[in-house]
Amino acid sequence: METLLESIQSPADLKRLNSEQMAALAEEIRAFLIQTLSKTGGHLGPNLGVVELTLALHAVFDTPEDKIVFDVSHQAYIHKILTGRREQFGTIRQPGGLNGFMLRTESEHDCYGAGHAGTALSAALGMAVARDLAGGHEHVIAVAGDAAFTNGISFEALNNIAEQTRRMIVVLNDNEWSIDRNVGAVARYLHRIVTNEHYQHLHDRATRLIERFGGKTAIKVVRRAEEAAKSMLWPSILFEEFGLEYFGPIDGHNLPLLVGTFKFLKTLDHPVLLHVLTQKGRGFQPALDGQKKFHGLGPYDPETGKTPDGSPTWAEVFATTLADLANHDNRIVAITAAMPNGTGLDYFRPHHPKRYFDVGIAEEHAVIFAAGMATRGLRPVCAIYSTFLQRAFDPVVHDVCLQKLPVLFCMDRAGLSGDDGPTHHGLFDIAYLRGIPGIVLMAPKDEDELADMLKTALDLPGPSAIRYPRGAVTGVARKPEPQSLPVGTAEVLSDGSDVAILGLGPMISLAKDLAAILERDGYSAAVINPRFVKPLDREMLDRYASRVAAFVTFEDHVKMGGFGTAVVEALEEMGHAVPVVRIGWPDQFIEHGKIDQLRARYGLTVDAACEQVLPLLAARRHQSLIAS
Repeated sequence: METLLESIQSPADLKRLNSEQMAALAEEIRAFLIQTLSKTGGHLGPNLGVVELTLALHAVFDTPEDKIVFDVSHQAYIHKILTGRREQFGTIRQPGGLNGFMLRTESEHDCYGAGHAGTALSAALGMAVARDLAGGHEHVIAVAGDAAFTNGISFEALNNIAEQTRRMIVVLNDNEWSIDRNVGAVARYLHRIVTNEHYQHLHDRATRLIERFGGKTAIKVVRRAEEAAKSMLWPSILFEEFGLEYFGPIDGHNLPLLVGTFKFLKTLDHPVLLHVLTQKGRGFQPALDGQKKFHGLGPYDPETGKTPDGSPTWAEVFATTLADLANHDNRIVAITAAMPNGTGLDYFRPHHPKRYFDVGIAEEHAVIFAAGMATRGLRPVCAIYSTFLQRAFDPVVHDVCLQKLPVLFCMDRAGLSGDDGPTHHGLFDIAYLRGIPGIVLMAPKDEDELADMLKTALDLPGPSAIRYPRGAVTGVARKPEPQSLPVGTAEVLSDGSDVAILGLGPMISLAKDLAAILERDGYSAAVINPRFVKPLDREMLDRYASRVAAFVTFEDHVKMGGFGTAVVEALEEMGHAVPVVRIGWPDQFIEHGKIDQLRARYGLTVDAACEQVLPLLAARRHQSLIAS
């Protein structure tokens, strides 16, 4: 017998269901999510929290004509299921399968691609203005979590909405979490609204009224009561000062209330904000108990929520080392932009609580905040994913590097980020950092070297950055205490005279494998751990350029503007015409998938390097034979 969920092939099917069927469908969707994601992994907690909200949106509005823009869009799984992608849902985040975020090329119902926070209001406003200019009538709805309102872009959009469009709906999905619990004045403000006993009484009455009578009249009655209460409680409501009529907070799991409210909001001819309260992880106790863990995770047991025990990660090594260094240097402070769990700083926090700062989803502020600290003698460490540091490029240049301030950027998830896809791959940081004067840019080959680089960076008088990948470390033995490295000096792991192979960071393993293959063919291969992208070890390059037939560079980064490009530029400046085989990512956005499979597809392999370097080595061998 066909289930309710199996009967939904498009949002049109949803509109035929009554309230009881919609409630039953919500539970079927939760069970489907829990079972399916237990095999693939993904953003379980956020999606369990927006089941009813997404159902209500699609029951009232008509995509793709109406536009629903999800902030970040990691909570758009139900949207995907309802818009014809249920049968493909088991492929989510898998090679060749559905993307884990909204993707315009995936479906006409995905009106805007996303993956970073704070973009929904600006994008939705752009769509609303375009509609107004064209004389259209479609609805534009931005769905943004409360964490997105700690992001400056959201407030930049709020500042413009009422001035630039006649009609738009903002849904504030308030669950008090991003990945970690939300912080700051905005979070406290929303909490005061939610917990006020007068508001609670009003909205209990609102729920009963709408459930009993429904329709526009009931909501208008409730709205008048809200106005009276708000005038007693606060001189003004934040969002109404921005020109958006405020409704809420309402229960984000009450389907009749949500549907009735959206039907009413649909009739209004001015910008509005609906404050909806949801529970992240609703319907799965392990997700409720482990909010951070179940925000986004790999496969798990669908009964217990347990995940396989993992090896230590690069983030954990970073955080434990930083905490140890901070034990001996009270100038060290750690800053995260709402990612204490992902960056590992939730380990640092209990050891040095007064020197730990979570600024919310506000990377630009994080960097300038660090710059201010550095002017007063502190040694700030900004732990920000490579893909998110892109958002703060101007403060890195203008506020840190121009002033030569000793801020350290620790860029987790540098390189391919696998299942998260192009919004999260850290493939551009070398290109956007190495052109900045005065910055020192490093990449460790293993966890012991990461510890050394942290020590090195914190001894520098100016700005620095360390890039390292997601996932498990290599498992090498670590020294009892980290040691400072000589800045701009590479590590020659083995000498050679025919080819010099440079493997940046963990890509050194491919350099070693290539050397072993070439040496079996009778070639002498030097294996070099560059350690520093900037400054490059030009003395080492000069030395090998005078004797090798070619250089080979391996990097987990785009080739354009990357480490290999830096080597080519340095050799040219020194007057050497030695060919450089660059192994890195092509000039395109890389899809999601398993790292080994993507590397094979795009030529980041030892075999691909062999194909390019062997003809160069064979040509020199042939010339040597002729000369002799």
